[in-house]
Amino acid sequence: MGEIETDPKGVVTLPNLITLIRFLTLPVFVVMLLVNEQRAGAALLLGVLGMTDWVDGWIARRFNQTSQFGMVFDPFVDRALFVVGTGSVLIDGGVPLWFCSLILFREVFVGLMMLLGTMFGMKRFAVSIWGKRYTFLLMTSVPLLLLGSSSHVTAEAATLLGWTLGLPGIVMSYFVGIRYIPVVLHNVRLGRVERGLR
Repeated sequence: MGEIETDPKGVVTLPNLITLIRFLTLPVFVVMLLVNEQRAGAALLLGVLGMTDWVDGWIARRFNQTSQFGMVFDPFVDRALFVVGTGSVLIDGGVPLWFCSLILFREVFVGLMMLLGTMFGMKRFAVSIWGKRYTFLLMTSVPLLLLGSSSHVTAEAATLLGWTLGLPGIVMSYFVGIRYIPVVLHNVRLGRVERGLR
């Protein structure tokens, strides 16, 4: 497949544009849920934002539009959608407090761990495949559980499917988070060694 022309720095690309649109749509979700109190509509929008997470990555790989900027921007937007989306659902009360709290605590813990690792010169490493799997499960289950708390005709089925995906997703997320600890420590040491060789 031929390449699509991009700018030299890899900032102005189609995948990054899609990621930007996803990010700019996040306030729409917040307003729909917390201001307009449209749980069903907000759940659908959050589900679409979560399910389209793979689109920008697929396009980047398919048309050779990967970039250093995209490798930082896309995960940042994913985390923003995850944290803001779950936080808004928690405030709304449509999903049990304990479930949202477990998600947010895990994300804050891992986020701070990665931040500290970066500050200490951690060498970048690829996200675990299990990390991608738990993210998919939770980014699907939260909108489903929110839909389940609405008056929509599919509410009962959405609740059942939401818990079916959400419970293993939350267990998997903590499993992955704990396994990241030695990986981060190892890559901090690698980063220091590489800087010492220069």
